[in-house]
Amino acid sequence: MKLPTPGPELRRIGRIALGDIIHRSAERCGDRVAVIDGERTLTHRDLDALSSRFAHHLLSVLPPRTTVATLTTNSAEMLACLFGISKAAMVWVPVNVQLTASSIEYILEHAEVEYAVVDQELLERQDIASVLDRLGITAVAIGPGDGKRVAAFAEVTAGQSEDLPDVDVCGDDLALVMYTSGTTGHPKGAMHTHLSVYSTVTANMATHLMRESDVLSGFLPLFHCAQHTMTTSVLAAGGAVALARGFTADAGLDLIERRRVTIFGGLPMMFAAMLRHERSRSTDFSSVRLALYAMAAMPRPLIEQIARTMDADVWLVTGQTEAYPITMTFRALEHPHLDANYWGISTALCETKIMDSEGRLLGPGQPGEIVHRGPNVMAGYLKDPEATAAAQRFGWHHTGDLGVIDDSGQLLFLDRTKDMIKSGGENVPSIKVESVLLAHPDVANAAVIGVPHTHWGEAIVGVVILRDQARATAADLIEHAKAHLGRFESPKEIVIVEDLPVTATGKTQKMDLRRAYQDLFGA
Repeated sequence: MKLPTPGPELRRIGRIALGDIIHRSAERCGDRVAVIDGERTLTHRDLDALSSRFAHHLLSVLPPRTTVATLTTNSAEMLACLFGISKAAMVWVPVNVQLTASSIEYILEHAEVEYAVVDQELLERQDIASVLDRLGITAVAIGPGDGKRVAAFAEVTAGQSEDLPDVDVCGDDLALVMYTSGTTGHPKGAMHTHLSVYSTVTANMATHLMRESDVLSGFLPLFHCAQHTMTTSVLAAGGAVALARGFTADAGLDLIERRRVTIFGGLPMMFAAMLRHERSRSTDFSSVRLALYAMAAMPRPLIEQIARTMDADVWLVTGQTEAYPITMTFRALEHPHLDANYWGISTALCETKIMDSEGRLLGPGQPGEIVHRGPNVMAGYLKDPEATAAAQRFGWHHTGDLGVIDDSGQLLFLDRTKDMIKSGGENVPSIKVESVLLAHPDVANAAVIGVPHTHWGEAIVGVVILRDQARATAADLIEHAKAHLGRFESPKEIVIVEDLPVTATGKTQKMDLRRAYQDLFGA
């Protein structure tokens, strides 16, 4: 038996839309604090009203389904923007503001962005202003604007209706395109529907038992999937997020104590920095119930120190831009005998298996590629059917990561099939860094790898062969890279060698390089 195609009334009644999350939390707990942004707070009702005002502004200047970008750091206005974009049935394109201007331009042009919300300090950079001008993008500033062509966010939202806009939107509609660094020179745009993100939000609430009393830390950037999905989840539960624009150990300890953070999410290096700080001995950690870490393995001694000092449960949470997080959790304190590279088990939302190259699912103890399926998986890559087909072959989402499931059902991460480096929470394609090093006139060959680092998780290292008679030093090559790459993409070290390990066909054996330099930083 087949149900009839739903008509407009049923679509309206049963709709799934990300903008409805804050609208519904405002209905339930409107007077509770939703956003802490420095000394400023917004209630759920305030955030709902501000996001609706922005949505009505968008609908007054753009047709529905238009792509709208944010080039912003964490702020209450950014949250209002992303919910407002959804309420207006527009498509959100978050842009990593740490990228170079050329990478930002590629994303904006590839996604056909027509309108962008930009932080004032970015707008005042000539390279960013030139990109917006070249692409003919209308910009609004989080800040005063320029008084002429670029209006202020406060100006465009003033006087707009605070009612939920009457637009047609449903779960299968495209909600956002989030760009992820691939192994090629250009990033790929992962397309997510309202359903894929909304389903993840509900699963996260259940997995973490989120409630109205929860306060989530907001140090990770909202333009990444991890902070975005966790923030949306805690707001859906009626809780709050305490936003920050940059991490220091002092800032982390202060946020926990002053704002009574209950869920702290960060990189292992953040936890290590806080617990090394002299203030950690006097900080009141009694509010923290969950310490969530991601992006890198956490050493067992640090896990035990967090549990002892913060008296919090310690979990690894994983996911991808393509498979909205969280996909898996590893409850470290429940498995003290398992090492730091375990990813644990899937959430109730996402199914995870190990697959061989022929599409066969493998049993316990058999290594292969980690694959997922579930409603949190992307619809595909924007304008890239070949990459989409490769990621979706055999009816599963292919992560490009290798793993094995042990006899107890816990997944152990083994390695990456792609040469992706995860440094300081950012994904950096090695080939992008290699192309920059190879552009230097003194470089004959280069291989870029990630090696263990206690602060960055993985540090980017370039292993370089110089041309005959070349005079470039390691410091020269690092400065060259910094001039052409984002700060987080630049090598932390350059090693100059006579030759590189290669296969019979001449392909560099990066596994050998990683093994050779795994102790370069004493990690």
